[in-house]
Amino acid sequence: MRHLRSFALATVLGISSFAAFTSSGHAQTPPAPQANAPQANTGAAAAALPPVDQAVTKVQAFYEKTTSFKASFNQEFFVKAYNQRKTSHGKVTFAKPGKMDWTYDDPKDNKVVSDGSTLRIYEAANHQMYEQPVDKSQYPVALSFLTGQGKLSDHFTFEVAGGDKMAFPGGYVLVGTPKVTHPAYTKVFFYVDAQTSQVRRVMVLDGQGNRNRFDFENPRVNDPVTVEQFKFTPPPGTNVIRP
Repeated sequence: MRHLRSFALATVLGISSFAAFTSSGHAQTPPAPQANAPQANTGAAAAALPPVDQAVTKVQAFYEKTTSFKASFNQEFFVKAYNQRKTSHGKVTFAKPGKMDWTYDDPKDNKVVSDGSTLRIYEAANHQMYEQPVDKSQYPVALSFLTGQGKLSDHFTFEVAGGDKMAFPGGYVLVGTPKVTHPAYTKVFFYVDAQTSQVRRVMVLDGQGNRNRFDFENPRVNDPVTVEQFKFTPPPGTNVIRP
């Protein structure tokens, strides 16, 4: 359960940093981030980059006009200490305010669900569920802008890097450093389409050099959702852990 909780919290913390209200795009493999944030390109290439404040404002505007978001997702979690990668995929739904539902196809039937007040992380294979009030968990600050309760600029200081330097042609990367030190992430990379100002991918870097990356496919914005989707009762016999 400890491994699931770490992975799932990495999931929701990754989301925090990222752009769930995204546009579609083919996944590109990003280079391993360095300890320091990437710097903006110099010379002629730098002229094509938007001012960082303008870029953040445009991305934020997309979130503010979006009430719900649905997509398929692919996730890659790289553990630096063991040089191991764990991949997974499934479907995700967000709705304002404060709701999310990650349903995994692999690992099958795993879920990460929040109804805005309680976070539940369910591991189907082990019949266990980790449950905690949202305001007691680690993720709220990171996720607040995504679920309609905050702004990117409230929590991150940004730099902008050219997409050609980050294996992301046709776009640029906003590199966010948290304004308040956070145990789960030291940098968040937002991969932004230059034409639409929509985020297509997010990658989270933590203090141990672990990387958690999300690519979103077939996104749908402002589809109807019901509050029932964000409620979850585990199967009978599930061991519920409440710290």
